[in-house]
Amino acid sequence: MSDEMQSFLLRFLEVMSLLFIFVIGVVLLALMVLYIIDISQTQHAIRRNYPVIGRLRAFFERLGEFFRQYFFAMDREELPFNRAQRSWVYRAAKNVDNTVAFGSTRDLRPAGTVLFVNCPFPTLGEDAVPPAPVTIGPHCEKPFTTSSLCNISGMSFGAISRPAVLALSNGARMAGAWQNTGEGGLSPHHLSGGADLVFQIGTAKYGVRTLDGALDENKLREVAAVDAVRMFELKLSQGAKPGKGGILPGGKVTDEIAAIRGIRRGDDSISPNRHPEINSVADLLDFLNRIRGLTGKPVGFKAVVGAYGWLDEFFTLIKERGEECAPDFITVDGADGGTGAAPMALIDDMGLPLRESLPLLVDKLCAHGLRRRIKVVASGKLITPTEVAWALCMGADFTASARGPMFALGCIQALQCNKNTCPTGITTHNPRLQKGLDPKNKAARVCAYLQNLVHEVGIIAHSCGVPEPRRLKRFHARVVTEGGVSVGLDELFPEVKA
Repeated sequence: MSDEMQSFLLRFLEVMSLLFIFVIGVVLLALMVLYIIDISQTQHAIRRNYPVIGRLRAFFERLGEFFRQYFFAMDREELPFNRAQRSWVYRAAKNVDNTVAFGSTRDLRPAGTVLFVNCPFPTLGEDAVPPAPVTIGPHCEKPFTTSSLCNISGMSFGAISRPAVLALSNGARMAGAWQNTGEGGLSPHHLSGGADLVFQIGTAKYGVRTLDGALDENKLREVAAVDAVRMFELKLSQGAKPGKGGILPGGKVTDEIAAIRGIRRGDDSISPNRHPEINSVADLLDFLNRIRGLTGKPVGFKAVVGAYGWLDEFFTLIKERGEECAPDFITVDGADGGTGAAPMALIDDMGLPLRESLPLLVDKLCAHGLRRRIKVVASGKLITPTEVAWALCMGADFTASARGPMFALGCIQALQCNKNTCPTGITTHNPRLQKGLDPKNKAARVCAYLQNLVHEVGIIAHSCGVPEPRRLKRFHARVVTEGGVSVGLDELFPEVKA
């Protein structure tokens, strides 16, 4: 080796040694600073008792979520949605083969498991028919007739990103489904896709509000003049947070969102926990009819069922005033519904789950003779054919889901909806993260998901011996009891004759 090469290597090693010493010095200095900070602070006992090392606890907690989701949890263990459910949606959205082999991994023994009752003479393919058209709001100037069975539930522009709204709108149009705007108002991105829209009026009345938060009738008429807006939904409560208004952190309130909602950029967008002008069932009925009178379009409301005595009072009042004044539909949201942000106490412990509230609502409508007049939309974890078919058995006319279409968009259940850091670009307004969500590609996936969902609900219906899904009844399914023996849904929830 030449003298120059040896000299160069010696200089290189000397520089690398100095660099290594420098890096070690910086690391030690940083650790010393962290040590002093941790041992001096009084907010965190773990960090005070175990300086520096105690900081790893929070890191491992976050890392634990990742490992449980991808390595340790069984296919049907996870909550709120397990891997088997998510995988079905992903395959349906990609329009790939959704068959499985060897046998079911679903344990059919636990209490509460729903089993559909196959018919000895199932419906032949040539006898099957698509879902029949249903008219909502027959007494309106502009009733809405649709064959759509599975629809997109309320997700506000703001809670979800611009490309996500675009993809959902286009996907809903291609699938023949409707899209609920959520309480954040009507954005250009909802309209660009051409889907049928349900305009949701939340407690803050974003998009149709006066400066002091009351209903602005002129703005409401402007929204009603948009042909794509087919119905109006008054939001009383939401499954994941009954008794709490919508929450959009200020970090997600951009100039565009602020303009649509009628609030200031950067301010937390927090809706009241109820409509201030609605204090009774009479007020609710008056408000619904006021909206219908101003818009000429079908009007309903969305609510979580908890206390339910008010339903009898409400339906009795409708019978007294006349059926034409009734809401055209009711969206019943289960306590198992989702949200971008809510207190854990409400997510975990408030409201009735859909498996109890849906039959309760349907039976009360039947008891008061209003079942044919008022259509029922079921919402709350209805993302696979099994859940949708169950809802139809229990009496729903339509189903709506937000998280199913979110999975079709590419949601990985990262549980960061309440932050501006969604890694898939769905619930963030960070342009860098939104780049990963291509609206055209994802619209095709949303469409495929909705179409495959309806198709497989049809397969269940045909196996039960009916030609189309809306003809499913409670006797077509059974539920496993604590003793391990199943009973018919019609025995567990005896149908009330309309």
